[in-house]
Amino acid sequence: MELRQLEHFVAVAEEQHFTRAAERLAVSQSGLSASVRALEHELRTPLFSRTTRSVRLTEAGRALLVEAERTLAGAQAAKDAVDAVRGLLRGTLTVGVEQCVAGVSPARLLAAFHRAHPHMEIRLRQEGTTSLLDGVADGRLDIAFAATVSPLEWRGELVPLAREPMVVLCAPGHRFAREAAVAWTELAGESFIDFHPDWGPRRAADEAFAAAGVRRTVALEVNDVHSLLELVHERLGIAVVPQHFARKPEARRLVAVEPGPHRPVYESVVVLPPAVVMSPGARALMTLVGTDGRR
Repeated sequence: MELRQLEHFVAVAEEQHFTRAAERLAVSQSGLSASVRALEHELRTPLFSRTTRSVRLTEAGRALLVEAERTLAGAQAAKDAVDAVRGLLRGTLTVGVEQCVAGVSPARLLAAFHRAHPHMEIRLRQEGTTSLLDGVADGRLDIAFAATVSPLEWRGELVPLAREPMVVLCAPGHRFAREAAVAWTELAGESFIDFHPDWGPRRAADEAFAAAGVRRTVALEVNDVHSLLELVHERLGIAVVPQHFARKPEARRLVAVEPGPHRPVYESVVVLPPAVVMSPGARALMTLVGTDGRR
């Protein structure tokens, strides 16, 4: 079994089409088909279920795909490690980030990394906290910037980025807008706008309400900060968000009110794999976090 065969197999699995996979790899379709057939012959089982219109993985193919991706990633990591010793970073750096994570500017950070290591390909994935943790754990991500991560959830390294209080955000005409602070019990019965449960700010808010013993209704669930702020502007609900959200230009006419007692805290961290498996690209990026990447 050769790495080239695994590369061909993964490309067909991802494209679900031999022609598109061949175009992506810049090889002939006949050569690609022969490579996959040779792999199937060696493993003594079909890896794809083929029809005139589709190509689907068999059960054996699905099992191989997991190990093939891991093997190819390991091979690339080995090449990258040798290049790093030579002082030349090559390969791919895959970064995961939560939207509007506090304490770091991904755009500035990645721009600085690109200037320092122009031969490295950068890939960015925007996901929620749980997905980011899973991505670093399974090697799909080299490094991630996440929020509200419990040390019990992650056995690798967590590097603190920022820590800030959360606020209740409401429209100027709301009954809380004239208050300096609002008790948790007063929030009961309000309609809330919040993110997907996997997002760090949502996790922090859910934990705070649970600790206060107050049930709440998330009526409107969004996947981006700007939509949340717009919905609050339109008085469709209120939101419990990290304090820096209230400083965004889109939030300038909204009112931030302190919840209490026991004000919830939003924390952002860098999620790193154990040092023994950390990629050279991730190590290089971390050297820039404290200098070029801070907000």
